[in-house]
Amino acid sequence: MTFSIAGRLADEDGQPGGSWGVAVASKFLAVGSAVPAAEVGVGAIATQSLANLAYRPDGLRLLAAGRSAQETLDALTSADEGRDQRQAGVVDRDGGAATFTGRGCHAWAGGRTGPGYAVQGNILTGPEVVAEMERAWLAANGRLADRLLAALAAGDEAGGDRRGRQSAALLVVRRGGGYGGMSDVEVDLRVDDHPSPVPELRRLLDLHRLYFDQPDPATLLPLEGELAEEVQSRLAGLGHPTLDDWAGVENYEERMVDGKIDPLVLAKLREASGSEHPR
Repeated sequence: MTFSIAGRLADEDGQPGGSWGVAVASKFLAVGSAVPAAEVGVGAIATQSLANLAYRPDGLRLLAAGRSAQETLDALTSADEGRDQRQAGVVDRDGGAATFTGRGCHAWAGGRTGPGYAVQGNILTGPEVVAEMERAWLAANGRLADRLLAALAAGDEAGGDRRGRQSAALLVVRRGGGYGGMSDVEVDLRVDDHPSPVPELRRLLDLHRLYFDQPDPATLLPLEGELAEEVQSRLAGLGHPTLDDWAGVENYEERMVDGKIDPLVLAKLREASGSEHPR
């Protein structure tokens, strides 16, 4: 009833230490509440097809104890009397990967693995779904969230769940990658009930980047001269004494830099304040 990818990147945006995550879609309500689990320095797990939700905490404990992805999956399934109807994918701290499809999973069901990824699905339109997911993962560049979502979108476009579409989710963890650097959860987005959940998940990730990404230092504009006057005029028109005040209300605080302005923030300020203010 689900297709997913668990993945790991060793180095992201020049930051060593790695990131781990899961992307998943299904004809199932709120699939993100059931399938994905990930922990920094430990690994990532996707559990599905009459999912045994204990695979998530139990699997992370096994991975944290030093078990490989394959050893973890073997331990989980061997202890599970319902394993013939289970499906799961695991990546470990080093990028080792394993996938399991029980003999009783509804067709089409199967998976593929390689260094840093495990792709799996059941009740699919055919094997082309996981094949296209693997191809997209291997061809993709950039951050883990983008690569996972590229793979998920490829599976969706190849047919996905043969019963239809309903929900999707994306979970990525990275050391200090969360809001304000105070959490390891870099991305945790869910589309619980939507006619086009994978494209909607892409839209949410774009919004997440807008609100929570740090600005590119090379693009920052000095707040001086005519630009400073324009910004202050627009802020006054909106009833805000400072840029920080407005940005905090609009949730752009992660993009604030003293003495400079992010072009994306400037564009949003211009959009909010209209054309009557000087540029």
